[in-house]
Amino acid sequence: MRTARFNRRRTRLLTLLVAPLLALGFLQAPSAGAAATATGAITGLGGKCVDVASADSANGTPVQLYDCNGSAAQQWSVNTDGTIRALGKCLDVTGGSTANGAKLQLWDCTGAANQRWSVPAARDIVNQQAGKCLDVTDNSPANGARLQIWSCTGAANQKWNAPTGGSDPGPGSPTAVAPYLYNGWGSPPNPTTVMNATGVKWFTLAFVLSNGYCDPQWDGGRPLTGGVDQQTVNTVRAAGGDIIPSFGGWSGNKLESSCSSAGELAAAYQKVINAYGLKAIDIDIEAAAYDSPTVQQRTVDALKTVKANNPSIKVFVTFGTGQNGPDTGLINRAAGSGLTVDSWTIMPFNFGGNGQNMGTLTTRAAEGLKNAVKSAYGYSDDQAYRHMGISSMNGVTDVGETITVADFRTILAYAQQRHLARLTFWSVNRDRPCTGGGADTCSGVGQSAWDFTRVFAQYTG
Repeated sequence: MRTARFNRRRTRLLTLLVAPLLALGFLQAPSAGAAATATGAITGLGGKCVDVASADSANGTPVQLYDCNGSAAQQWSVNTDGTIRALGKCLDVTGGSTANGAKLQLWDCTGAANQRWSVPAARDIVNQQAGKCLDVTDNSPANGARLQIWSCTGAANQKWNAPTGGSDPGPGSPTAVAPYLYNGWGSPPNPTTVMNATGVKWFTLAFVLSNGYCDPQWDGGRPLTGGVDQQTVNTVRAAGGDIIPSFGGWSGNKLESSCSSAGELAAAYQKVINAYGLKAIDIDIEAAAYDSPTVQQRTVDALKTVKANNPSIKVFVTFGTGQNGPDTGLINRAAGSGLTVDSWTIMPFNFGGNGQNMGTLTTRAAEGLKNAVKSAYGYSDDQAYRHMGISSMNGVTDVGETITVADFRTILAYAQQRHLARLTFWSVNRDRPCTGGGADTCSGVGQSAWDFTRVFAQYTG
């Protein structure tokens, strides 16, 4: 895997003004049945839901943060007319105010600008009249915390998982192709350069580790927020993309073994989720620390808690494999414990030996993974494929195998035909020709910059 060398987020006034225009026919109010792009829960800070207080549909009912419970008060339609609706009424900025701190409420849909919202890829929900973000007052995850508008800051209390065509975006969603990016050494590429050159929008940002205690930090030593990794997140989101933090990797102290219980580990995962308002996380299992049955069960139980507290979040588990598929122990343990992950993702390289066709070996190993996932969960072939992924390595691997751009095309074709949930690789740092740069900053094969990324960027599921 990644060897030691990889020590690798005015209503009433306007109504009075708009109503005469509506009556004269100059404007048309959206109907109660405005076309919805999607309907479901909107989750945010602490994994909690946007909620209509007491499920009361009366005009002026506060909109708040509350534990997700699946009720109608938490079912929001994101509509093509810019409205966000629940209980037949619209998400509304009280008094049509554009000021920081103006509270949100439920109100009859009027067609006014203070009821129109945009939901960009960066996962803000922006009021079109004020140009400000849906915000949790005082950054409080407590039940009943009022929602308001505030100047957009990129903070976790302004990041939301809104329905965008179904509760599970599935294969072909932006999270499916997210090559690894590592800030720990060398000269990491500017993510916007890669995005502009390839069309990739997401990156798997590596690695979140323990600082020796049950406390998540980048590489176990860089601050969770405010440092170079936070800058990377901000850069990617400003360009219309997003990131998936990867926990684990080959080197360093693992949270999964540093935390003493599943509850503590879940809290550590949640700290990162809250810090960035995440849509997905990756657990990268490739070190001896994960061999322990206790650590494996702790990880499984913690992920169950994360999934329960963050219903919209995707959980990817990335781990090694042999040529005919992976060890099935962890998959069986998860299935037996009631944990369903969005992708069991194998790393099909470092098999040993040179001169082998790595595209063919990758698809062979992936078939073994399919059989394992199918058996553990009782899935059909199609269901199994849609819950698995491939995380390759571009160029020369740690043991001297060569994975070429042609191999990536083979892997892409396999993934397209079977609708895999994830298609990624280690790493975009290496997706450059070698010109004497630092350790592991190039692929070791003849290529132009970003050739491997361009192939996987074609994946549509």
